[in-house]
Amino acid sequence: MKITNTTREGSKASVEMNIARDTLEQAKIKVYAKAKKNIMLPGFRKGHAPRKMVEAMYGEDVFLEDAIEEIFPEVFECLTESGLKVVGTPGVTAMDKQENGDLAIKLDVPLYPEVTLGQYKGLEVPKAEAEVKEEEIDAEIDRMAESVSRIETVERPAQLGDTANIDFEGFIDGVAFDGGKGEGFDLKLGSGQFIPGFEEQVVGMSAGEERDIDVTFPEDYHADMAGKPAVFHVKVNGVKETVRPALDDEFVKDVSEFDTMDALRADIRERFLKEKTDSIESTFKSAAIEAAASNVEADIPACMVDEELEYQMRQTAYQLQMSGMSMDQYAQIFGGEAQMRQTMRPNAERQVKTQVMLAKIAEVEGIEIPDEEIEAEYNRMAASYSMDVADVKARMGAEDVKTDLLARKAAALVADNAVAVAPKTEEAPAEA
Repeated sequence: MKITNTTREGSKASVEMNIARDTLEQAKIKVYAKAKKNIMLPGFRKGHAPRKMVEAMYGEDVFLEDAIEEIFPEVFECLTESGLKVVGTPGVTAMDKQENGDLAIKLDVPLYPEVTLGQYKGLEVPKAEAEVKEEEIDAEIDRMAESVSRIETVERPAQLGDTANIDFEGFIDGVAFDGGKGEGFDLKLGSGQFIPGFEEQVVGMSAGEERDIDVTFPEDYHADMAGKPAVFHVKVNGVKETVRPALDDEFVKDVSEFDTMDALRADIRERFLKEKTDSIESTFKSAAIEAAASNVEADIPACMVDEELEYQMRQTAYQLQMSGMSMDQYAQIFGGEAQMRQTMRPNAERQVKTQVMLAKIAEVEGIEIPDEEIEAEYNRMAASYSMDVADVKARMGAEDVKTDLLARKAAALVADNAVAVAPKTEEAPAEA
């Protein structure tokens, strides 16, 4: 077979190809051999109808489409050898039998897009300063104190911060409503678990006391209750207080490896600063790559987006499975799987555009990946997934690893050459 004409437009090529009669005949023989066991013709036992008889009854081209499918790997190889970078499955748009028995076909071939880079070096990207505030350290120490606090029953009226064990039932216009009743419920006063105004009115109640509490449901509550006044009949069964340890050096020794509060606060500050710095760096890098991608011109073929979308769907399904949730359950949030795919598609498009950009940058910058780096990456993945290196290699080819490493180096180049600028602050509205 040979290509007779190629016309490229954007990320698609129209290719005319000639398939030799002998090649086509051999493909038909293979197709017939696979299909004949299921063929029935009058006067012949099932699976014994001669090919000529089948073609006489159903038409001489009865095996043609399957024959083309049979030789499609060779068609694909011919396209690739011609220099076309095919990224999807070519589609046959026309067929024409020649007088000599050859077959002329026309193909629509999706191609890897031509990528025109814009600015990707020296991009100004907002970058925040890592800062740890004293109140953040205070909050972490409070969390640590909460984890070692004890709960004690008290014989006094409930206060904010206490846990009141309550029975309750809600009424709207004197009628109890579904979901408005509970018994033996532990409510931490001030936690905001209940609608506004409820917890504040439990404050001051003692064990054994009953009270009617008047509240109004928020306007953004369930449609059938939004904005409606309600009455909850509440009985307090008991009151417990949280006894927190004194925040002294003894507390520090109990909850950490340090001996003094100053040492604990310094460790928290250092840890939080590293976490924030890492997060800021990651955000900065992502923003730099996104800014570079916005300057790229590329006609991305739909098949590449489809492939990326399928990958993201599989990743989502795996993550959901790990969390104990099914894909069907999650898809209902979007209104079904079709709507979920539609929602996720723009992200898949951005991801593909970023991938082709990074590949182009690697090419332009002459980035190379030595064999030893590929081997080191195999070893890293094997250690990360607790697998044998041989198993990792069987699952992921060297070219795929190389492509991934090239993308990482190109991404690092973009981020390293980006210029950090102060984030824009929101301006206060002008006074009238």
